[in-house]
Amino acid sequence: MNRKSFNHQKYPLGKQQHHSPPPAFLRDSTPPKAYNNSNSARASIQKELRWGCDHVVADRICNSNRYYSEHAGYFLETTFLDDLQRVSSVMKFYDSITGQPLFVAPRGRSIDDFVVESRNQGWLSFRHDEVVWSNVKILEDGEAVSVDGTHLGHDMPDKEGSRYIINIVSVAGTPNKVGIVKHTSIK
Repeated sequence: MNRKSFNHQKYPLGKQQHHSPPPAFLRDSTPPKAYNNSNSARASIQKELRWGCDHVVADRICNSNRYYSEHAGYFLETTFLDDLQRVSSVMKFYDSITGQPLFVAPRGRSIDDFVVESRNQGWLSFRHDEVVWSNVKILEDGEAVSVDGTHLGHDMPDKEGSRYIINIVSVAGTPNKVGIVKHTSIK
């Protein structure tokens, strides 16, 4: 199935929400960080990102960024939904820089529920049980980052609890080679 044949009416795009950076009193109080939000030199985006994600957009979002995101609905412009249709149980999402597993979805809900919620938000929307917690952390201001510093998105809780609104370009990586990075627990 290609993008043009996907049944978008089955999953209508919800009301677009535009979020400003949090006010200064809610921001992480740590000093500005170097490229990739870490103390290391500039980190490179993987050469081949999944779903046809734009390399320039991924570099802009994943590195040297604390608050901004790809535009709402960007994931709908990729081949992501086509690949998701071929998944029999869950899909794994990997850091676009390190290749570490960050999310596994859907868990505790159907693929349809995952897609509907993501479309309603305009970004991939993960729940608590879908996070690989050994590789993801949530900062005090709600920013979601990988343990290696890649900006992923933000926690935007709703009545059901934490909801991690994540940029697809941040999780479009491929699995890392064995032994390159230390964090790898995935259930």
